[in-house]
Amino acid sequence: MKSFFGFFLCCLWFLLLDISASYNLNNPSPILAQSYAQRRNYGNPPNSKPPQRTLNPAASDSQCRSRPLDLVFIIDSSRSVRPGEFEKVKVFLSNMVDTLDIGTDATRVAVVNYASTVKIEFFLKDHLKKDSIKQAISLIEPLAAGTMTGLAIKKATDEAFTEKSGARPKSKKISKVAIIVTDGRPQDQVEEVSAAARAAGIEIYAVGVDRADIVSLKLMASNPLEDHVFYVETYGVIEKLTSKFRETLCEVKVEIVQDPCLCEARLAFQRQTQTSIQNINSKLADVTRKVEQMERMLARM
Repeated sequence: MKSFFGFFLCCLWFLLLDISASYNLNNPSPILAQSYAQRRNYGNPPNSKPPQRTLNPAASDSQCRSRPLDLVFIIDSSRSVRPGEFEKVKVFLSNMVDTLDIGTDATRVAVVNYASTVKIEFFLKDHLKKDSIKQAISLIEPLAAGTMTGLAIKKATDEAFTEKSGARPKSKKISKVAIIVTDGRPQDQVEEVSAAARAAGIEIYAVGVDRADIVSLKLMASNPLEDHVFYVETYGVIEKLTSKFRETLCEVKVEIVQDPCLCEARLAFQRQTQTSIQNINSKLADVTRKVEQMERMLARM
């Protein structure tokens, strides 16, 4: 009889070990985490509106819509910018246009080209479709010689950002943004003209490439500088900045898709519990069968 009780206690001990393993009692944090998620979801009434989240634009281009802008690119085409490098700048501009929501009531784009002279390639009012803007960009030719960055900023402020050129009136509250791309040191003063542009409500981003003077970039850019000054080592990687600007210029709120009853954590917990119970029932059946066998053996003795 003692051997029977010893066998029974041994089976019971193994059963308890199996139960402990099934529920991971030595490490209850996963169950506690699920319980917390379950309580959190119970705290949200079924008819409550799901929270909103700003999507990372890089993660979902199709859901990204840029906020309406009056956007002027100011691009350096001085002698230091080789023809192949200038083509990469144009590719960068085209890629940027692809990320924007272009239109009469959306974003409008202009391009100011500069070296020792300044040329407004096209105004904000000239092209209101992506294909048209990209075609105009593809036709831009470098001007060569000189780096009159200050003059380019002033011309953009005085001529490109005017209502006559297609900029929206202040009453519309459309952001005015200038993105300057340069690889050299300005040959004129940029501090005062940049300050005047910012005072006129123009937000300035300064992109430096290769030999660009970082001090000058900081004098041109808006605050905070860490959000408005960018640097890349070569024109070959400038297109990587597209995603940076996409994050900055994309502004859309998208509702999180959730289970209608907000109970996904509860259902997952229930499924795990059901599986564990099934395993326990199977173990109990095995123990019961072995006990019955032992009883029959004892009965024959």
